[in-house]
Amino acid sequence: MTLFDGVYPFYPQQRKAFVFDVSTIIVIVVFLTFACSFLLIIPGIRGRARLYWTVRVLLSLVVGVVIVAVQFTGDWETGWVKANTSYKSFSHALVNADIGLHVGLAGVNITLMGNPVNQVNETINYNEHFAWSFDADYDHSYSEGLEKGLPSPILYVAEKFTMQSPCGVHRQYRISGHYASATLWVAFCTWLISNMLFSMPVLVYGGYMLLVTGAFMIFSLLSFSTVRNSPMCLIRFGTATLHIGYGGSFWLTLAIGLLCFVSGITVVTLHYFNLDLLKTFFDLHEDNVEEYQDMTEVFINPHFVSKGLSSSQPSKLNPNSI
Repeated sequence: MTLFDGVYPFYPQQRKAFVFDVSTIIVIVVFLTFACSFLLIIPGIRGRARLYWTVRVLLSLVVGVVIVAVQFTGDWETGWVKANTSYKSFSHALVNADIGLHVGLAGVNITLMGNPVNQVNETINYNEHFAWSFDADYDHSYSEGLEKGLPSPILYVAEKFTMQSPCGVHRQYRISGHYASATLWVAFCTWLISNMLFSMPVLVYGGYMLLVTGAFMIFSLLSFSTVRNSPMCLIRFGTATLHIGYGGSFWLTLAIGLLCFVSGITVVTLHYFNLDLLKTFFDLHEDNVEEYQDMTEVFINPHFVSKGLSSSQPSKLNPNSI
């Protein structure tokens, strides 16, 4: 970053990646550790049960990691636009840049990438995060951006989400994001309960809880979708307009929620129509026990009993006691 009148005019650091940040990476690493640990013990499982265990555990881990990871991703809504726009205040210089907006459950990320990166003696490569979580004040983050002298396109987009903005979308996005995050944490709890129930003989309850998990994931999507009820102000850069739509985290959550529904329905259906197949998949087959008929009276002919004994070994069997 070059000097402007003897000072650094802009904040030079990228504070947070819009898709993968430290929290998301930690979640993925934790679940990958569980997966690797299971793969180490899978050779000890014999027969066809090895395949069943692998499918069950990996699918369950995928559901769990998605439920937790999408809490911290920033691409529930995304949008890009290529425009010629002013780069900094009090300057008429224009730059050609790609401007991106990425909305998450806890804030927005705004990216500015020069095309090319080096223009007007500057390195144009910014990615700024503005949070609206309970412990973060969005307007305060925006004020800090003004003090640091962030590029004008970033401040222009960030201003649309402030509480003082005429757009009025800050409250809608903030509340919708909080409710979506809360329902996802409930879905994570029900996912844990479903895994515990699947280790018990009555598997249908695990299927029911898997349906509840899918339902709460769908509820989180419905909660976040309520932001569409509020009219969004147009974000224009000259003749170009930045349009946003549902991003990867939204569609991934929808896919995993539908997977939970399909899996839960399959478990419940097999419980009522093919319980043996369901127990085989979960490796819960009971050992076959031979059934013996109860005999109330036993009649033994003493002649055959005494004939089988030697003369030196007299019979000790008392026929009257039988």
